Amino acid sequence: MLNKLPPLTSLCIVLSLSACQHQANVAAPLAERTISTSTTAAKPVALAKSTFFQQAQIAPHSLLNRWTWGSNQKSLAQLQSLGADAYLKQQLEAKQAQLPSPIQTQIEVMSISQKPFVTMMQELDQQREAAAKMKGTDDTLRKAYQQELTRIAREAASRSLLRSVYSSNQLLEQMDWFWMNHFNISNRKENLRAMLGDFEETAIRPHALGNFRELVKATLLHPAMLRYLDNEHNAVDKINENYARELLELHTMGVGSGYTQTDIQELARVLTGIGINVRADRARPRQTQQAEYIRIGLMEFNPKRHDFGDKTLLGTTIQGRGLAEIDQVLDLLIRQPATAKFVSQKLAQYFVADQVSDALIQSMAAQFLKTKGDIPSVLKTMFETQEFVASLDKKFKDPMHYVISAARLAYEDKMISNTGPILSWINTLGQQPNGHQTPDGYSLLEMAWASPAQMTQRFDVAKLIARGAPNLFKDDDVETTQQHRELARPALAQNPYVQTMSQGFSPASREALSQSSNAQEWNAFFLATPEMMRR
Repeated sequence: MLNKLPPLTSLCIVLSLSACQHQANVAAPLAERTISTSTTAAKPVALAKSTFFQQAQIAPHSLLNRWTWGSNQKSLAQLQSLGADAYLKQQLEAKQAQLPSPIQTQIEVMSISQKPFVTMMQELDQQREAAAKMKGTDDTLRKAYQQELTRIAREAASRSLLRSVYSSNQLLEQMDWFWMNHFNISNRKENLRAMLGDFEETAIRPHALGNFRELVKATLLHPAMLRYLDNEHNAVDKINENYARELLELHTMGVGSGYTQTDIQELARVLTGIGINVRADRARPRQTQQAEYIRIGLMEFNPKRHDFGDKTLLGTTIQGRGLAEIDQVLDLLIRQPATAKFVSQKLAQYFVADQVSDALIQSMAAQFLKTKGDIPSVLKTMFETQEFVASLDKKFKDPMHYVISAARLAYEDKMISNTGPILSWINTLGQQPNGHQTPDGYSLLEMAWASPAQMTQRFDVAKLIARGAPNLFKDDDVETTQQHRELARPALAQNPYVQTMSQGFSPASREALSQSSNAQEWNAFFLATPEMMRR
């Protein structure tokens, strides 16, 4: 249960509960490792200079609330120094990311940053085996193993959260989350909690603003995906269709796009033999006449488990050549108009509105096909439209956007050292990192997050942020001091940028703010306004 502050005015509660009906009216004021089986990779498409937003003369706050996890003074200064069009180009190119040095240091000292992924997973596997030998006699090792999985998952979630709050490349951080959700992997299965950090860092992040084909390929060859969707059990003599089905249904073409059950079966045959090998001492199978054994990290292609017969997918013959078949399949899937439409629609729902025009989707899909899946080009096509401009300040925030936007305002000049409270708030609102059990990921639609119960919980979170959570600035086992309390207390009421924002709020919201009796109440009222529920 969330701790309650003393009751606040009923007016603020009404504002919070009615946020789902209101629309904001804000006035103007790492080293990367990719997984590949070929030496060729898609070249980035050069983005042309534009003056679209200069001519549109849109309030910077409105643009920043859509391009970032939430506008604040630093993002405003960044945009104003470049101009909106150049700022967007920089964000799309995802270059020269900056993190405050204390935050960068936090990330660098994490075990997931220090220890190679393969080494970590092999050590965990040894720990698991030792615990299994003690099953029924001593549960200590099993508990320690589970706690270590949880600790590693917590590190990964903390790293992602710190970047979302503090990174200067905010569009990259949003796209990183979007693709993690698109290629969703639940943290509840086996040892996936320990794999998700590497999945994000090496499969998703390097391609989040890159090429969609390379993104799909990196996710396809990562052990987390292979384990989550059971492809490690997919063999010529025992076909498992789970991953093939989701690859078509959720990752590329989408439901009802024309593929058949036979296509799923044929794709499953293509994916046979692609699995996981954690054991460092496991002998490699002998090379067959048809193909060689391949191991990249923990991913292995075992030719003895592969179906080398020819397949027919979407009317195209896929010759049985082993792991190289996936390159032909990916080329085929990326060329499908259904893939271009499906991906474009999801991006538009995330950045524009729940219901977007067919014209916008077709325009984005055409750019997707023209550039062979260049993600920045598709995003630029979407952003530079009147439909996008008209949607500003109207898109309802999911829990991640709500909590992180509040944190970016409250703590932009204070370096959080313990992400636990923020992760707890996000979990309370129903969007735990990788907590969605099924592969479809969290909903991007307003109806999933705008219930009265959700609004009540958001109001509780607003009160906690307004009061200040000292644990943000200390380890959980350290005694709380007055310095921790002072650091945790946000100065929203005294923040000139926040004050400027509030001046553009609706009369009802401004009335609620005027009734606050102290800075803490003002902070809570501000974070609970309908305007803070939309971006």
